[in-house]
Amino acid sequence: MDYSALLSTFTLLFLAEMGDKTQIMAMTLAHRYRIAPVIFGTFAAFLLLNLLAVLVGEGVSRLLPREFVLVFAGLLFLFFAYRSLNSADESDDDVSATDHRHAWIMSFSLIFAAELGDKTQLAMVALAAQTGALWTVFVGGTLALWSVSLLGILVGRTLLRRISAKWVHRAAALLFFAFGLIAIGSVIVGWIEG
Repeated sequence: MDYSALLSTFTLLFLAEMGDKTQIMAMTLAHRYRIAPVIFGTFAAFLLLNLLAVLVGEGVSRLLPREFVLVFAGLLFLFFAYRSLNSADESDDDVSATDHRHAWIMSFSLIFAAELGDKTQLAMVALAAQTGALWTVFVGGTLALWSVSLLGILVGRTLLRRISAKWVHRAAALLFFAFGLIAIGSVIVGWIEG
């Protein structure tokens, strides 16, 4: 294993993902659901995304048009904004008692949709092409994205416990609504400019 490629991949992707929408999303999910399925759903999404990045590379963009990915992600964000807004009046006990499978599926699908074609996935494609060390880039990138997500989940869950769940859900709804509009808006702008 090329340890310099591993370290450079880890460092680049860790810094690129810190404070990104996905980390904020993971923090919000950890506040809404039990922590274990959020971690496993997030980790599984990054594992699959990173595998796609190093194996398929630029082929992903040929198989799935960027507009399709953006519209799908935008609709998923809008759906989650709606769900967050509706759950703002629920008690904390009702929210955390949600079944593990639902929490895992929600975590996996949101992270997957948010990161498919994102800058960190494209960076992994470029790093894999540049170094030729596919598995080293895969391991370094996966460890970086898992670390950032875990940090966001653990720190975010601790911080968010001190804030009323109603306000957390309203803020999350606003963020997801904004992410959804930005994703769908970029497709519309592309069509207008194209």
